[in-house]
Amino acid sequence: MDVRSAREFGALIRGARCARRLTQTQVGAACGYSPSAVSRIEAGLMHIDYARMMQFAAFLGIAPDRLPSAPVPPRRVVDTVERPADEEDAVRRRELLTGALAAGATAAFGASPANAASPTVDPAAGLEDTLFHLPLASPLRLERLSRQAARARTDFRAARYTALGRALPGLLAAATATRETSAGRAREQAGVVLARSYVLAAELALKQHHDAAWVAADRALATARASGHPVSIGEATRVLAITMRRSGRSPAAVRLLTREASDLDAAQAQTGAVRTTLLLTAAYTAATEGDRATALNLLDEAAEETDRRRATVPGLFTVDATQTQVDGYRITVLNALGTPDEGVKVFTRLNVDRMSTPERRARTWTDAARMWRALGDSQQTFAALRRVEQEAPQELRRPALRALTSDLLYAPARVPGIREFAARTGALPV
Repeated sequence: MDVRSAREFGALIRGARCARRLTQTQVGAACGYSPSAVSRIEAGLMHIDYARMMQFAAFLGIAPDRLPSAPVPPRRVVDTVERPADEEDAVRRRELLTGALAAGATAAFGASPANAASPTVDPAAGLEDTLFHLPLASPLRLERLSRQAARARTDFRAARYTALGRALPGLLAAATATRETSAGRAREQAGVVLARSYVLAAELALKQHHDAAWVAADRALATARASGHPVSIGEATRVLAITMRRSGRSPAAVRLLTREASDLDAAQAQTGAVRTTLLLTAAYTAATEGDRATALNLLDEAAEETDRRRATVPGLFTVDATQTQVDGYRITVLNALGTPDEGVKVFTRLNVDRMSTPERRARTWTDAARMWRALGDSQQTFAALRRVEQEAPQELRRPALRALTSDLLYAPARVPGIREFAARTGALPV
């Protein structure tokens, strides 16, 4: 299987898995793979032979003629055999520690303009190498460091993921050097910047389904706790919990989120807002386990806190805590619970344009696309995907969005324009 076939197959099985409301753990158990291996297969990072492709296809109900053609055996086969969990983790750690020269070069110097424009380039490709081999950097004045972090945050909120991927290595290195050479209050402030930089790294890795999210999220929380800043602790807790959920540990993630939320003061503006974002993430996480009562109760609690606060709270790093955001999460939760029809009423009252960032608006249009796809409305699904493209074109490069586009492309009902859209956004190899 070549790289192009691996990406095509990964998008195909992810689309089929999501359409059937199956977790990576469930698919892996049926096909003899670990959840992390299924994640890498879906991301196009792990190559399997044609016989194993057929095994996935049989379980997920994919017609054989939709599979990539049986490949010519490559000179060097990577991860063609599933390993026991302990051995697989050990191999993964070695890969993380050694990295790849190409990834290191991208992390240190940035992608070329041609690659930056390509819909198939992974903006998080250099994160693993960066996290274990930070480039050398000099400490900066806190004001300058904060400005750099603010620019990276702006890139994330604007869904400029290629620019964010280029900026993160230097930002993480500078923030680390600044914290290590500071003391007292200055060290705490540098620690907050570093924690939030790791949050951005985790967010980017999560969007690309990279295992690097674990490392970045863990470091974000450890650094935030060392700083003692409750807002950054909450922000880091959220991305770590998302990483746990992606690995099939949803119950533990819900416990982590609710425990952290209970430690935050709801009466204070910023801590109350972060508490709301933790409740929203916990609601969706509970929904992925089919726990409807817990999910809806957490949503209602978040809505009540937002109503009490009324005003938008500035300063949250990646997610807003508004009533519009609560409604967006409600659609996400209802999709996960397998009741997308209930989300239609929520969607009709939702003004997506009121969300403050392209990244959040694109996320909500993505959830709308999933809702319409689950309801069998291909035209509405495609309309929502086009809105994602209008808001944040780089969102469509994500594995999850490529899978949704691929699923629509190969659906029985013909959707005018979908083939050109898929080619333009990287879901259809060219």
